[in-house]
Amino acid sequence: MREKTRDLAREGARRGGSRARAGLAYLADRIIDIAPRVPVRDLASLRRQFPGLGPEELADKLVAGAAAGTSTVGAGIGAAAMLPVPPAMPTELAAEITGVAAIELKLIAELHEVYGVRPPGNLKTRSAAYLSSWSGERGIDVMKPSSYDTALGGRMKRELRQQIMKRMVRDLPNLMPFMVGAAVGAVMNRRDTKRLAARIRADLRKIQVPWGELPELPPLERPAEPLKMRDLPKEL
Repeated sequence: MREKTRDLAREGARRGGSRARAGLAYLADRIIDIAPRVPVRDLASLRRQFPGLGPEELADKLVAGAAAGTSTVGAGIGAAAMLPVPPAMPTELAAEITGVAAIELKLIAELHEVYGVRPPGNLKTRSAAYLSSWSGERGIDVMKPSSYDTALGGRMKRELRQQIMKRMVRDLPNLMPFMVGAAVGAVMNRRDTKRLAARIRADLRKIQVPWGELPELPPLERPAEPLKMRDLPKEL
């Protein structure tokens, strides 16, 4: 009986691990799919929307808006964790991960605009750069194309899966009913987004190009099917 129990436990763990890996792979692919659809404002648009602000002040605005946005997403998931029917939580958690990723990708893209270091290339190429920045939690050095993978290949997906796993581990407390709620979910996401932004900004400051020295850049092309990002602060 003990041997049978051990065999069943091993088989259950194996199947559970396979399902978890498949879920992570799906989320990574989903985030890669939505990245080119995230609407991004170029520097000219940002300066028109927030007149009179310098680079650091404008970056502060963007970070505050993104943190408020991911906080709203986290509050919704935290509140859902208090409901008495937990089977829907994997779907809820997947929605949070993709929602937060979209907001943070938008933030990263616009921070690169603010610091005058737009990655070269078309929409797909830049989206790959921002995905690399998001998954590695670092700024993109546009003078070193090797620092990001424009092919959206296997290495990119592996990095994304690792980043998603980290976020899922951080979000596990949100799956425990009666222990946390909307407030904790909001605080966790706000903290993580601000921490990500601080790392990105530290890297971008090292390669920042002052606005007065920037060559005239064309407006950013709009995605064919922009991702709808509802109920976000005006800073986003």
